[in-house]
Amino acid sequence: MNRPSSPAANGQIAFRLLVILAFLAALILGAIRASGQMIPQAETKPAVQPETQAAPMPIRRIVVSIPDRKLALLEDDRIVKVYDVAVGAPVSPSPAGEYQIERRIENPTYYHSGVVIGPGANNPLGPRWLGLNVKGYGIHGTNHPGSIGKNASHGCIRLRNRDIQDLFARVQVGDRVSLIAERNDEIARVFGPAPDTTQAPQTLVAKNESADSPESEASGER
Repeated sequence: MNRPSSPAANGQIAFRLLVILAFLAALILGAIRASGQMIPQAETKPAVQPETQAAPMPIRRIVVSIPDRKLALLEDDRIVKVYDVAVGAPVSPSPAGEYQIERRIENPTYYHSGVVIGPGANNPLGPRWLGLNVKGYGIHGTNHPGSIGKNASHGCIRLRNRDIQDLFARVQVGDRVSLIAERNDEIARVFGPAPDTTQAPQTLVAKNESADSPESEASGER
């Protein structure tokens, strides 16, 4: 006849089984770690950053009102700045039309009829030259600031030296230039009421320029 197991004996058997199971579990886990076969973690995808687009470049345009003897810089049709200028004298008027800035020259050298004047206070072109895509014409400084506000040049647009330096820094090759010979709605909007025309515009000739020859061009072509 079989004798029943005592509670103490049953407890020892259960304890031995737990020890064996724990040992086996440790062996299995160690083998998995050794083989590098760990349970993969869920991959975390980086957050998608919204694409940042560069702001579009403003559309720049220079507008010169020949009758007002003023120049305005526009960006996206907004007036940025207005400058007083000298324009062509009646015998050598500034050429009305639509042009572009073709060249930007710092400290230009003046060439004309065998005369060469380097950068400096005596240079008729001043410290900056913005050449237009029409030969011999541009926007520049002057060695004769008293001519500003008058019909005084041989067709080019003259600014005070501090003003041409400021304008030069704001524009680039390819910017549009409008030389407008008669007042219209746009000129009235940009420059305001018409100037006083009760007095005839004065004609001046800048130092080192001859009255019977065209404005010199900074590249030395003429």
